[in-house]
Amino acid sequence: MTTVNVTPSDFTMVEFRVEDIVAVAERVIMQADLSGFDQLNIDIDEASPLARASIKSVDPLTLAVEGGAFEDTRRPRQLSEDRTADTIGRYVLKATDRINGGFSDAPSDDDLTLAQSVAWDVYCVGRLVKAGFKGQRKRRVYQFRNRHGFTDAADAAFDELWTASGLTWTELETISAAACEASGLS
Repeated sequence: MTTVNVTPSDFTMVEFRVEDIVAVAERVIMQADLSGFDQLNIDIDEASPLARASIKSVDPLTLAVEGGAFEDTRRPRQLSEDRTADTIGRYVLKATDRINGGFSDAPSDDDLTLAQSVAWDVYCVGRLVKAGFKGQRKRRVYQFRNRHGFTDAADAAFDELWTASGLTWTELETISAAACEASGLS
């Protein structure tokens, strides 16, 4: 069983509860079968309304999350279980991909192009949807089209990534690059 640690232990700027975040993280880990980590640390910057997140470390797995990434967009300062699951799931899947799934040759997160980053997000969220989580498919399609073109080739690439499992970095990058090239964005 993965131990989930959340900091800070008390929130003063947002109305989040540590036990709610831990429960969502444990559900994501169990439902998406991501139990390959002994420990998951989630460091939250509650002062930031932005929605950025990143992997700070893979040993132990540590995520840096700005408060907006977990916040309900319709109820400011309130936790959204769906957004929390999406954020935790995407980044734990990315860490798992890097360690176990053929992504050892992927550039660092800071060196990914926007198209590559969006393609990897689509691949991760598609797997989360298969595990029973909400995925905001229309939002992901729009983001993908913005980086890969508003073409049939981009839509086909999106569908391929959304339904895939077991891809390697080379396969994901090839799908992304082909969509960009077909749209004249390479």
